[in-house]
Amino acid sequence: MSRRHLLAIDQGTTSSRAIVFDSEGHIRGRAQREFQQYFPQEAWVEHDANDIIADVIEVCREAIDDAGLEADEIYACGITNQRETTVIWDRSTGEPIARAIVWQDRRTAERCRELADERTESWLQDKTGLLFDPYFSATKIAWLLDNVDGARKRAEAGELAFGNIDSWLLWHLTGGAVHATDATNASRTLLFNIREQAWDEELLTFFDIPRALLPEVRDTASDFGVIKKDLLGAEIPIAAMVGDQQAALVGQACFEPGMAKSTYGTGCFLMLNVGEEAVASRHRLLTTVAYRINGRTTYALEGSIFVAGAAIQWLRDALHMFEKAEQTQALASSVDHTGGVYLVPAFTGLGAPYWDPEARGAILGLTRDTGIEQIVRAALESTCYQTRDLIHAIGDDAEPPRELRVDGGMVANDLVCSCLADILQTPVDRPEVIETTALGAAYMAGLQVGLYDSLDAIAKLWRAERHFAVDKSASEVDALYEGWCEAVARVRG
Repeated sequence: MSRRHLLAIDQGTTSSRAIVFDSEGHIRGRAQREFQQYFPQEAWVEHDANDIIADVIEVCREAIDDAGLEADEIYACGITNQRETTVIWDRSTGEPIARAIVWQDRRTAERCRELADERTESWLQDKTGLLFDPYFSATKIAWLLDNVDGARKRAEAGELAFGNIDSWLLWHLTGGAVHATDATNASRTLLFNIREQAWDEELLTFFDIPRALLPEVRDTASDFGVIKKDLLGAEIPIAAMVGDQQAALVGQACFEPGMAKSTYGTGCFLMLNVGEEAVASRHRLLTTVAYRINGRTTYALEGSIFVAGAAIQWLRDALHMFEKAEQTQALASSVDHTGGVYLVPAFTGLGAPYWDPEARGAILGLTRDTGIEQIVRAALESTCYQTRDLIHAIGDDAEPPRELRVDGGMVANDLVCSCLADILQTPVDRPEVIETTALGAAYMAGLQVGLYDSLDAIAKLWRAERHFAVDKSASEVDALYEGWCEAVARVRG
């Protein structure tokens, strides 16, 4: 029975985690480490990729120990990761040529504006399901090649490797034996044709990126090699890799078209399963690969909100309004409303459906009566309003979800979940295991090694911890949402 445990590596934007699950999806051990964020210039965000791999190895050791297991008792490992964050490294030494450029980074916004026009944006969206935005990997790769001495020449010579964080981890965990990614991560680069399921030569030429840089693309559940014995004490098969939001979709068992989940971490990401046909959005949502199993691709519509939990971190770390994020529920619940205060957390621009990299954050509606409680409540509600923005857009592209499954650190806050249900006018379900990103990676690994025989078997393991019904009237919520829309209009670039 001990061999029925799965290790999930969940490498996020602000921390690295490892969680050991049993075959029923229960957490048996875990460990987490936050790591440093670098902000060298306005709107630039960077990570030290060496710090990330070192932390991942340590949290894996700690999680296995916390579970009371030995490494050779782990059946398989799944990796899930912050997407779009871009690393380029030397194939011979494994050393990055520069810090990783994080998905939040906006340094290539001007380059995206130069490239974008109506014709090319339509062409790009048709191939990739994405938009011209610095959020994605392609312009980050080009920036590194053009701004690190000798990088472009070395890339063309095949001396360098590119990867998002999944590929970077895989390279080092396998001792440089495997340079690969999966279809979900590849679909976030602006270089992958989601209909043909392959790197696209026209896109590589357009962005001026050498093919030699790129990893092999495999199924989400696949053989990705083994973790070296000297890292954790035993060779552990790596049986899945999946982008963090797609992993949460799997962890929430949203396997049927029309099912949706929304994950609230540093950012917020709402994903709707649309089945085996890619649905093009008319409202600047993203069409992306949800997962690819046995060569069959399932697609999703996704709306990306750049700042959710990060707004709470900002109130804590920059404005010192409270000491711990857990205090926000009591603070916000101590008042019935914000008193007309809206916090628009456009610290790195606005994501879907606006895609405005020039927007900047603001707190609006302040009066002499405004206190910390109202501002904290406004920060929490901003996540709900941004989710409603996405639901409205999805409703014009596909059938909107009849219920929403939520996960991520923010949804431990009951007030957030109840506000979501009211503002969306849609019931919200919170699962027993809110670490669904890690759980999804573990499930995919278990599927690959035969621990689960189908997605249906995984779906039967999903369990709701609490259901949040709609409590406020539509007219009351519509008036509040109108105020939010006015606030957003005032911060647009």
